[in-house]
Amino acid sequence: MTRGPDTLAERSRRAVWHPCTQMKRHEREPLLAIARAQGPWLFDPDGHRYLDAVSSWWVNLFGHGHPQLRDALAEQLATLDHVMLAGLTHEPVVELSERLAALTGLGHAFYASDGASATEIALKMSAHSWRNRGRPQKCEFVGLAGGYHGETVGALSVTDIALFREAYAPLVRLSAALPSPDTRHAAPGEDAAAHARRCAASLEAYLDQHHERTAALIVEPLVQCAAGFGMHDPEYLRLARALCDRYQVHLICDEIAVGFGRTGTLFAHQQAGIRPDFICLSKGLTGGTLPLSAVLTTDAVYESFYDDLASRGFLHSHSYTGNPLACRAALTVLDLFEQPIDGEPVLAHNRRTAARLTALCEPLNAHPRVRAVRQLGMLWAWDIDDDGVVGFSSAYHLAAREQGLLLRPIGNTLYFMPPYVLDDGALEQLAGGALRALEVALA
Repeated sequence: MTRGPDTLAERSRRAVWHPCTQMKRHEREPLLAIARAQGPWLFDPDGHRYLDAVSSWWVNLFGHGHPQLRDALAEQLATLDHVMLAGLTHEPVVELSERLAALTGLGHAFYASDGASATEIALKMSAHSWRNRGRPQKCEFVGLAGGYHGETVGALSVTDIALFREAYAPLVRLSAALPSPDTRHAAPGEDAAAHARRCAASLEAYLDQHHERTAALIVEPLVQCAAGFGMHDPEYLRLARALCDRYQVHLICDEIAVGFGRTGTLFAHQQAGIRPDFICLSKGLTGGTLPLSAVLTTDAVYESFYDDLASRGFLHSHSYTGNPLACRAALTVLDLFEQPIDGEPVLAHNRRTAARLTALCEPLNAHPRVRAVRQLGMLWAWDIDDDGVVGFSSAYHLAAREQGLLLRPIGNTLYFMPPYVLDDGALEQLAGGALRALEVALA
C-alpha cells in the first residue's frame, strides 16, 4: 500500500521521537518524508527532489546510492555480516586499521558506532593512560568555548553548547572551557593569527596552573561546527600542540565532522603541520552509509595499557565494535579518495567546486543582512542579522524546502556542507535558492 508524504509524516510524528527536536514544532512544521536518494539528491514519495546541502548531517561525501559502496556492502553481506571483536578478528577491520594508521600517523584503532562514543573513548583512554603511568590525579579535561563533542554524558562534559550543557549539567562533571580562537571573536583590528595567539596565551595560563590535574585538551581543528561554524587560524593548533608537550597533556583532535576532506586537506589538523595524541573519526568515515567511529592514538598511550593485569587494560566495549559491513564501507570510502572525480583527484576537484560555488554566492555575500562571510574547503557559513525574527532557523528551513534545498541553519548561522559531487546545475540551484529562501525567511 502506497502512502503519501503527509500520511508518512503524521505516522512518524506519532511513533518516532526525532533527534535534537522539540516535537511540538512538528504540529506546525510538517516532517519531510524521504522515499529514496541518489547522488546529492533526496526524493519525497511524490518524486519532488531536494538537494542534500548538509550531507544528511555532515556524513555523505560521494553522494547517495554510490554504486561502488552499494556493491562492496552487498559483497560483504554475502561473506560476513558481523562477528564480535573480543577474541576474534576479520579482514575488513584489520585492513581499515592499517590504512587509517598510514593516513594519520597514529595507530591502534579502537572502534565504536558514532562520534560521541569516539569522544567517550578518547577521554577514558587518556585518563586511564595517565593512571596506568602512576598519575591518577590527571583526570580532568579542558576544551574551548563553543566546543561540541557529542551528547553522551562524558562527551557533554567537554561540550560548551549552552542548550545541551545546561539541561544536563547536574549529570556531568563540567570541564573548563577556554577562549575560542573563532575569528568572529577577534578584537577590532586583530587578524586571525593574532587572535589565535591571544587565545593560546589563555591556554598557557590555564595549563600553568592546572596541568597536574589535566589529562587532555580536546579541540575541533579549524572549524567549530555546532557553534555556528566558527573558523580559526591553524596557528592555534601549532601553539596548542607545543603547550600540551610542555605541560604533559594529551591533545585530542575531534575530526568527527571536519575530517575526510571537508576543510581542504584530508584531515584538518594537517594544515597546522602537527600530530595529535588522539584523533576521533566518524561521520564521513563510511560515506553516509553505516554508523562507525574510530579513535587512533600513539604507541606511548597504547603501551601504557599493555600488561598482564586486566585492570590495566582499556575497559570499554561495544557489541558492534569493528562491524565488518561498516568497516567495508569505510575501506570503500578510502578507495574513492584514491579515484578521480571528473578526471581530477578528489581534493583538487573539491577546490574547483568550492571556487565555483563561492563565486556563485557573491549575491548572498552582499545581502545587507549577512554578516561574517566565511569559507574553508567544502564549508561555507554566513551569520544572518535576523532582526529579532522569531524562529528564523525554522522559517529558513521551510523556505529552503520550497527551493528544493535541504538546509538547516544553526541559530542565525546559515551554512552549506554539501556532498563532493555537485554539478554546475546543482551549484547554481544551491546558491540561488539559498538567497531566495533568505528573503522569504526574513520577510
